[in-house]
Amino acid sequence: MNRKKFSLGVCQLRTELEYEATMEKAAEMISFAAKSGAKVLVLPEMFSCPYAREYFHAFASRGHEETCRRLSSWARENRVLLIGGSVPEVEGDRIYNTCFVYGADGELLARHRKVHLFDVDLPGMRFHESHTFTPGSEITVFDTPYGKMGVAICFDVRFPELFRAMARRGAELICLPAQFNMTTGPAHWETTMRTRAIDNELFFVAAAAARHEGFSYECWGHSLILDPYGTKLAEADETEQLLLAELDLNRIDEVRAQLPTFLHLREDVYAVTN
Repeated sequence: MNRKKFSLGVCQLRTELEYEATMEKAAEMISFAAKSGAKVLVLPEMFSCPYAREYFHAFASRGHEETCRRLSSWARENRVLLIGGSVPEVEGDRIYNTCFVYGADGELLARHRKVHLFDVDLPGMRFHESHTFTPGSEITVFDTPYGKMGVAICFDVRFPELFRAMARRGAELICLPAQFNMTTGPAHWETTMRTRAIDNELFFVAAAAARHEGFSYECWGHSLILDPYGTKLAEADETEQLLLAELDLNRIDEVRAQLPTFLHLREDVYAVTN
């Protein structure tokens, strides 16, 4: 296996109000992606739970174990590395917005708890994830057969220090399950994602949910797969769809040779610890 080259897929699916309906769609899309050659798959933020406060506790009350069991099974049955979007993870009396990552053998590779919670007061929208979730406190970078990867979740992307720290820890690909909305999406989605790829000269995958028109929180969609130069390798619209792209990690070396920003960091002036 040439770990430097592989096919990656983003499953931009719409989360339904009925849990089993969402699980069936996810299973079908993952199976189709694997048959299409994808070796790494990424699901959206809160793919198993409607993204609205009135649903968080209800879906968390059933526990995250069943969803994780299915993620593990999908990874194993389809022989893919699965970045499992995020789910409401329950630990004691706390709920986390958590991404679980499973290898092609179905074993857990990593877990990322959303570090920066979405507490905002936008025109026409007030949303406070901290009323439900507890923030995580770890930078998530892990080894895979396809190179070193990092994971963050949605609002994390607005804090560039986190992504520079992942790059400093060797991440070659960062995956971001997300749900930007109809205000922040048109304004900031593509610009922010491309900036993180360009800043850190690595592959960047922003995996959004498909839009659920009329729902209290409408996701912008528009999942992206970006190369280290910020070039779009694949882009979705707002509908349910599968994105596929071929990634060649040699491209990182090419870009960093052309623009050797990591050689010119002024750690005598500033530093992001690794």
